[in-house]
Parts: sequence; C-alpha cells; structure tokens
Amino acid sequence: MSSPDEQDPRISKISSAIRVIPNFPKPGIMFQDITTLLLDTKAFRDTIDLFVERYRGKDISVVAGIEARGFIFGPPIALAIGAKFVPMRKPNKLPGEVISEEYSLEYGTDKIEMHVGAVQAGERSLIIDDLIATGGTLCAAIRLLERVGVHVVECACVIELPELKGRERLGDKPLFVLWPSLKGLFGLHYCFTIDLIATIGEKTRQPLRQQVLK
Repeated sequence: MSSPDEQDPRISKISSAIRVIPNFPKPGIMFQDITTLLLDTKAFRDTIDLFVERYRGKDISVVAGIEARGFIFGPPIALAIGAKFVPMRKPNKLPGEVISEEYSLEYGTDKIEMHVGAVQAGERSLIIDDLIATGGTLCAAIRLLERVGVHVVECACVIELPELKGRERLGDKPLFVLWPSLKGLFGLHYCFTIDLIATIGEKTRQPLRQQVLK
C-alpha cells in the first residue's frame, strides 16, 4: 500500500497546489508549504476525499494526528469515517496525564505525547501527518499506540520524500501517500520536515520512480 492510482486527475491538482519555498526557514532548506493547498478548496477537498475513500468501512475507530499539520488533515478524515481524533503532541502541550514516546533527531531527541485514556486496547488506528521524511515521528507514534494495545492499521501522509527512506524505517507497517515529492530534488541539498532537518546527499537529476498502489 503506497500511493493512489497515478492516473487519478486529482493527484496532479493536489501536487500543483503545494508550494515549495526555497531557503526557509534558513538557507539550503526547501519547505513543503501546504498552506497553499488549504487555500484551494477543491484541491483540499480532493485531498481529504482520497483518504476517506481509502479508509471508510475499514473499522478504524481512531485517527491519530501528529503535531502540527496532522491536525489539519486528521479531524475531517475522522469525522467522515466515523472515528475519533486523537492529537499526538510535542511535550508539555497537553494539560492532562500523558503517555510519551521518545525518538531521535539528527541532533538529540524529542518526544511525542498523547493523553492517557484517549485510546483503548483493541482499537484500530490510522496515523496521519502531512509529510514523511526520515519517519522518526511516525515510528514514535506507532510505538506509542501499540504500547497501549492499539492496532495501527496504516500510516498516511500527503507527501513523501523517498530519498530520505522513511518508508524503510517503518518496517512492515503500511504507508499510504498521495504523491512522492518531485519538487525540491533539483538544486538544493536539504529538505525540511516539522521535527527534523536532514541531509539528503548530493544533487540528483534522476526522476524518482512512481510507486504504484498494490
């Protein structure tokens, strides 16, 4: 399970609605800006619809959204499929008792947290974020949910940066993405995600192979 039908006309429209901003938040960084997608009501609705079409009727009771942009996509998906939305936040953001999971960054560590009692053992969960780079945050979210007995059905993202090999880090946990990012792979050496700035190596001009939904 990797990406939707590449012939679906909605995919190209979603892709074109996402802006890439060079040298933000500092020189050498290419920022995948989904705020322009949110301004395009048709592309934003298509994004949500593609996820809903995939997960409706799959007996998913939890949509876990990763801070911060997972909070944008998660709630409308949860409402549409009849699931509850559980925010997975950075440390010291949730007011109640929390359970946490640590994960590694390029320099140091960070944590992801959720409220105790937000999910129950035996529930089936989808984890949603806007982008997967190295996969560290998604891996932490999987571990956190599985520690309390939740079955993680799949992880889902709008964008994948395949050259950072986050999919491999997830192991056998399925990952669904709307499109592998071809933007920003030519001319700059770095990509940015919420929690991590990671080197992706020398410039490449080889097109990425489109992964096909199994």
